[in-house]
Amino acid sequence: MPFAGYECDGCGAIHGPDEAEYRCPGCGGNLFVRSIDSGTTREAIERSADRSMWRYAPLLAVPPAGPEHGVMASVGGTPLVPAHGAARRLGVKRLWLKDEGRMPTGSLKDRASAAVVRRAAAIGVDRVITASTGNAGVALAAMARAGGLDAVILVPASAPAAKLAQLGIFDATVVLVRGSYDDAFELSVAASRELGWYCRNTGLNPFTVEGKKTVSFEIAEQLGWRAPDRIFVPVGDGNIIVAVHRGFAELLALGWIDRMPRLVGVQAAGSSPIARAFLDGADHIEPVITDTLADSIAAGHPADGLRALRAVRETAGAFVIVSDEDILRAIVSLGREAAIFAEPAAAAAWAGLCAASSAGQVGDDEDVVVLVTGTGLKDVPAATRALGAHPSPIEPTLEALRTVLDRRANP
Repeated sequence: MPFAGYECDGCGAIHGPDEAEYRCPGCGGNLFVRSIDSGTTREAIERSADRSMWRYAPLLAVPPAGPEHGVMASVGGTPLVPAHGAARRLGVKRLWLKDEGRMPTGSLKDRASAAVVRRAAAIGVDRVITASTGNAGVALAAMARAGGLDAVILVPASAPAAKLAQLGIFDATVVLVRGSYDDAFELSVAASRELGWYCRNTGLNPFTVEGKKTVSFEIAEQLGWRAPDRIFVPVGDGNIIVAVHRGFAELLALGWIDRMPRLVGVQAAGSSPIARAFLDGADHIEPVITDTLADSIAAGHPADGLRALRAVRETAGAFVIVSDEDILRAIVSLGREAAIFAEPAAAAAWAGLCAASSAGQVGDDEDVVVLVTGTGLKDVPAATRALGAHPSPIEPTLEALRTVLDRRANP
């Protein structure tokens, strides 16, 4: 779809393509991208041989990536994995896991970064900047490299080593910030403003939602153009759940699906300002100091919190708060029940489903999707902590091997 400008989620104002960029000039609210209807159909989408997010190019306001853009052309197209055994255990009708760990850099954030890089190219910008706890920065570094742009990534010094290594491999300018994600966010906004760089920041740049909403398009198409009853989504700054809502809302407006799914946001107890506001029935979000091992959803001052609240309320959804211990257990159970290796933030969504099911908050006639947003290879120390003790070495004898097997069979 051709880019038509922006719509403010706060005051509803409509702005032309050159009248806004990040925030509403009137009220300072978050913006959505507006497009002109391309007249495409579900059947046209189904005929496409492209299995990446760019198969939905007629529904996007950025030019698609092509073969000349390397890995960026392969973003999206992740599997929707059925989990029949877990569905029976949890008492739901059907259960699927949307495995975003299959992305080029191992997380859903590739979708947003691909869209932002294509937008940057469209407006003639050659340097992009973002604040990140790791995944968004890694995704931007890779997509910028594929798109021929320079990337500057501001990362809290506490970011996991695996994510820092990925950033270095993609040759981004990596700056470690003494402070939180929120501190890095503010610095990146100031740098963008003063130096004229294009800012990718989640919850600020409207094109992040434009990219992430493609996960909803895929889920709907993979389910035969219908919405599940519920989708469990890990929530940090709120942008992913906002994008999931946006994607399904656009499909509903097109008449391609007949209802919206209920959205369930899952936050870590040590970073749960949006969930607290929801549970308190509040219309504002109180900032918190974060303390959670799930670094990808650690956001004490969520930049997209109000839209996330609205998305959940409009779909009659809910928020669930889980502890770090719940998340660690979820990493293990997700691997053992569905053979998916998830980083802590992604496993939080699974922990949220387990908690909601135990509390009787999910019906036994419901179809459920869990959005697994990133691979466990992003944070192997967390997985090691979840497992506890390492296996002990044995002597290279059959007797020693039998002893190990006996212990496993009779713990």
